Amino acid sequence: MVMAQGFKKTKSLVEGKLSSGNVTGYSAAGTILQVGKGVTDLRIGDRVACAGAQCAHHAEVISVPRNLTVPIPEGVSFAHASTVTLGAIAMQGLRRAAPTLGETFVVIGLGFLGQLTTQFLKLNGCHVVGIDLDVNRTDLAEELGMDIGFNRTDVEEIGRLTHGVGADGVIITAASSSHDLIADAFHLCRRKGRVVLVGDVGLNLKRADFYQKEIDFFISTSYGPGRYDSLYEERGIDYPLPYVRWTENRNMSAYLDLLAQEKVSIDALIAQSFPIEQAQEAYATLQGDGIKPLGVLLSYPKREISHTITTPKLQYREGTHIEVAVIGAGGFAKGMHLPNLESLKDQFQIKAIVSRSGHNAAATAKQFNAPIASTNYSEILSNPEIDAVIITTRHDLHQRMALDALKAGKHVLLEKPLCLSLEELEEIKTYFLESSSTPLLLTGFNRRFSPPIQKIKSHLKGPLLINYRMNAGFIPRDHWIQQEEGGGRNIGEACHIYDLFTYLTESKVTQINAQSIRPPSDQYHINDNFIATMQFQDGSVATLTYTSLGSPD
Repeated sequence: MVMAQGFKKTKSLVEGKLSSGNVTGYSAAGTILQVGKGVTDLRIGDRVACAGAQCAHHAEVISVPRNLTVPIPEGVSFAHASTVTLGAIAMQGLRRAAPTLGETFVVIGLGFLGQLTTQFLKLNGCHVVGIDLDVNRTDLAEELGMDIGFNRTDVEEIGRLTHGVGADGVIITAASSSHDLIADAFHLCRRKGRVVLVGDVGLNLKRADFYQKEIDFFISTSYGPGRYDSLYEERGIDYPLPYVRWTENRNMSAYLDLLAQEKVSIDALIAQSFPIEQAQEAYATLQGDGIKPLGVLLSYPKREISHTITTPKLQYREGTHIEVAVIGAGGFAKGMHLPNLESLKDQFQIKAIVSRSGHNAAATAKQFNAPIASTNYSEILSNPEIDAVIITTRHDLHQRMALDALKAGKHVLLEKPLCLSLEELEEIKTYFLESSSTPLLLTGFNRRFSPPIQKIKSHLKGPLLINYRMNAGFIPRDHWIQQEEGGGRNIGEACHIYDLFTYLTESKVTQINAQSIRPPSDQYHINDNFIATMQFQDGSVATLTYTSLGSPD
């Protein structure tokens, strides 16, 4: 990165990562304020529970994909429903273990997940043994229905309880760096039993521990099938129920149904509820000495939601300068646009940062000394103090945001591409044709401003024959730029080179021809490898060879 972008920009990116901190929380419950396009089964005002470390944060307002959101059944409180993620994790571990009626299972680690797991096993008609170093946790699990608890791993005792056979299965819900827990689990298991890892423990496996008894070892992935699959979680493409019975969404719903039927008890697992203003005290309670609670809740007051905040300790710059808002605070904005604006502080002041994540907006505003952070770009466009905006969002938002900004009287620097369709382009053209006085709109095609390109251009006279080879590198098919929101690599990236051709020739395009290769495998998109030839009015011909198959070196 230092070689490609220089020390200063790299330093800015690193500092931004370090200063932004981490968003906490991955399980929440609340009321729907808005519903996204394509969501037809949920409505504003519905009570829902949400999961996801990327979205179900500790915040008053969160944006969560449909497949990570489930309705809360009647009779289930927000407090209980807010544990939905933990319930789904424990339930997926159980499904991986596939317990049957009458089997004996050992649960190692009786924290929140372990307590839920013991109750789920009892509902499945199993004999359940729990192991935890904390006697308070084994006592609690026994009160909630577990058959017997131990404060250490005792292979002989488990053997006695199972008439010398050993446990049919072991589910590990502990968190420890020790490698002994996994070895203990294998020792507790009978021949051809199974061990399921739900927690996070050391995994220095010894072949002899499980080979001779032919033990099955399973990893349970978070909330269930669909987790970490962007097509499922972000694009809302569900797995067909006849083939994947229990997705993460269906696990979440099943857990809430058990709460509604009062078949699972969690009141004893939640120590107390703290208002969000006392979050620090809540975390201290979890980490303090003595008896540690299994869980606490953070609650939020009912009040009007604000999408914009003013950041503290602002140092205003003197003199006349252009007030700029940056809409979209991703890696490119923080690595390029914002450092560039800072280096031109005698001409520009960064007035506002807008991001779909309130945490990211606030952290970026603090890093670049902007007085305003917001998640609502419309509020920023209505601010009369802002002269211009830089739009660096995902591609499908470019045209709409640019038009909104122009209509609000703001000059616009818009990252490429300008738009994703001819219909969107016609809207922009119509706006300029019908408006007598408009702000400036510039698409961020930066290749033409490169000093080497400008030097080359000074030595050229048309008509030209141009060959440009772009080794763009591989991007997976499920990456956002390959989806509808990105428009594909031709529109989303190759457009840089088409602009460069028009700059070098100083002529209008008369004809375009393009051919792509048949992808060698399904991992490549049809627009990953192609040749585009452009003919110009002055007789110039330019060819772009765009490939993702080139050497990474």
